[in-house]
Amino acid sequence: MVSQPLCAIASDGTKLFVQDWGSGKPVLLLSAWTFDSSVWGSQIVALNAKGYRCVAPDRRGHGRSDLPMKGYDLDTLTDDVAAVIEQHDLHDVTIVAHSMGSIEAVNYMSRHGSGRVARLVLAAPTTPCLVQTEDNPDAVPRPMIDAQNAAIAQDFPKWIGENEAPFFTPDTSEVTRAWIKQMMLSVPLPVALACRQTISSADLRAAAKAIDRPTLIVHGDQDASAPLALTGAKTASLISGSRLVVYEGAPHALPLTHSARLLADLSAFIDA
Repeated sequence: MVSQPLCAIASDGTKLFVQDWGSGKPVLLLSAWTFDSSVWGSQIVALNAKGYRCVAPDRRGHGRSDLPMKGYDLDTLTDDVAAVIEQHDLHDVTIVAHSMGSIEAVNYMSRHGSGRVARLVLAAPTTPCLVQTEDNPDAVPRPMIDAQNAAIAQDFPKWIGENEAPFFTPDTSEVTRAWIKQMMLSVPLPVALACRQTISSADLRAAAKAIDRPTLIVHGDQDASAPLALTGAKTASLISGSRLVVYEGAPHALPLTHSARLLADLSAFIDA
């Protein structure tokens, strides 16, 4: 297993920590809200063993990346992804994006084009548009989003505890739960809230319609964080030729709770 350079430099000078392991066809792994690249460890090891190169960045303000006071809007975060792709010289890359990573991935295709991308995998995406508007009536009302953010701002650890159960499966180990909760709490609260604002304000319906690469969407039917009907199903209906695979009984944390099945579906999709 070969490790490559451990950073990329964003357009504003922010240093982005990047895991870059192995050789072969590249796979770019984009993480969920308040997650860092370490969450992809099992997938990285398994994909390396299959002959794939795995590149997994820490989002700015997360993990081992720099902590700037700004740059948590969608376009800047997307340009950070572009910096990783370009500076690590990725071509024919498979982008695998979990949760918040999906808005960065879809916006990347719209903002930077699909020339370097071979295919796209969205795991429990938060696309295409979460907030309720006149032309998106069956989404989440803005007051509900604001109330959630207020609860996080007041007591983030309490909010995590109250929302822990539906995020995992009942058999998820206590060690894994503690690891993820600590990972989430390691993100400074202003960064966590800014990223939530970016997620809730993103409208990627037009961008999704324009995607011209093979796309696999995997989503749990018990996802309380990004309900299937609101996110994965709508995203699949917008992306021409995409394939939606529903995991029965699965929650939001698919890379953790359904790692083996996700890896099997991902490998089959890349190999095909």
